[in-house]
Amino acid sequence: MDLFGTAGIRGSARHRVTPELALAVGRAAGRRVGSDAFVVGRDGRETGDALEAAMVAGLESAGADVRVVGRVPTPALAWASRGRHGVMLTASHNPPADNGIKLFADGVEYGDDAESAIESGVAADEGPVAWDAWGSRERVDVLDDYRTAVVDYARGHGAPLDGLRVACDCGNGMAARAVPQVLRALGATVTALNANVDGHFPGRPSKPTPETVSDLRGVVADGGADIGLAHDGDADRIVVVAGDGDIVHEDTVLAVLAEHYTRASDADDPMVVTTPNASARIDERVRAAGGRTERVRLGALHEGIAAAREAGGDVVFAAEPWKHVHPAFGGWIDGVASAAVFARLVADAGDLVTLRAPVTERPYRKVSVECPDDAKADAMAALEETLPAAFPDADVETEYGVRLTLPDDAWTLVRPSGTEPYVRIYAESEDVDALVADVRAVVADAISDAT
Repeated sequence: MDLFGTAGIRGSARHRVTPELALAVGRAAGRRVGSDAFVVGRDGRETGDALEAAMVAGLESAGADVRVVGRVPTPALAWASRGRHGVMLTASHNPPADNGIKLFADGVEYGDDAESAIESGVAADEGPVAWDAWGSRERVDVLDDYRTAVVDYARGHGAPLDGLRVACDCGNGMAARAVPQVLRALGATVTALNANVDGHFPGRPSKPTPETVSDLRGVVADGGADIGLAHDGDADRIVVVAGDGDIVHEDTVLAVLAEHYTRASDADDPMVVTTPNASARIDERVRAAGGRTERVRLGALHEGIAAAREAGGDVVFAAEPWKHVHPAFGGWIDGVASAAVFARLVADAGDLVTLRAPVTERPYRKVSVECPDDAKADAMAALEETLPAAFPDADVETEYGVRLTLPDDAWTLVRPSGTEPYVRIYAESEDVDALVADVRAVVADAISDAT
């Protein structure tokens, strides 16, 4: 598809995600759905007002009724889309000049077929429906109810937060409207950083990284909090900071949550859905808890959950690094729910050191190898044969790149980037540098032959 990537439509608000595009997508979505109600929300970006107006106009002129919920976290919009459709205007962790469009149905992101239908509708440009068939709009407040729902859900996990000190870096994004409030309602003492919504992101860039959350790390390391939490611009991602100020590896956070949900489940065959680039530490902790993992391509957790359920599986948790779906709460990625549940697990364990202790944290690397876009297919086809040959003792999966699991639970994944001229290598091993060097040599040969 030309418009949609792995997380909706995203790009420059001047050149790609323009009001004209929002109008066209809204009209195509409204025509596809008919008179069913849509909820429309946005993040705090400066361009959000104009895009919201254009999106609402497109939906209404296609005959859809619209409930405008204003500036909310993406998970709050997804929660509000249960039983109807939803549109979130956000570029997530992208720079402030960007914006984006993400569509939901009954709390779940649109899949490929639905997005393809929207693209076809945009291309067809059918125009408005008859003047007397246009929809209506109303403004509604969903934020209080969403925050209450997260609090009620989180209370079913872990222990009360009374006495737990949490520093939360909202990054001038939509986490400011949910995370500190939810944690305080659960009993935590919260220090909030960058907790005013500002589409310029003056406090730090929208994407939380070890470098951009240095202030948060300092607060925690200096003894001002027991743990730190950081979020991106729309609050679907979460980053955890340990007591020494170091970032907790995203796969360790994922493994802790996956093990918890597996142990808490009374299903005969509890399943965790994750992605090929996720660590083997997740598989280890899920196995220890009596469950199993299934992997799906990046950006397709909702599709993986649906496929597993159709096959009779009981999905208790789904996640890719930084982004978590809590199926018992809903089918969307929710960094607010993750903050609440993870904090209560820390409280239950007594501290974060104890909580993460069972997780085996091997050294991890991610490496990018230059590869022209037109050579990726041939290179990957060759690697499906040459990589297993180079590691004959490994278990091999080739559905989403080439993933090798070695006898000592080390692993590597090789996959083409979907947006840049690279082939990515992910690896985890006690001797990760040697593993990466061996894999990189095979990858370089495949790319050389393909070019």
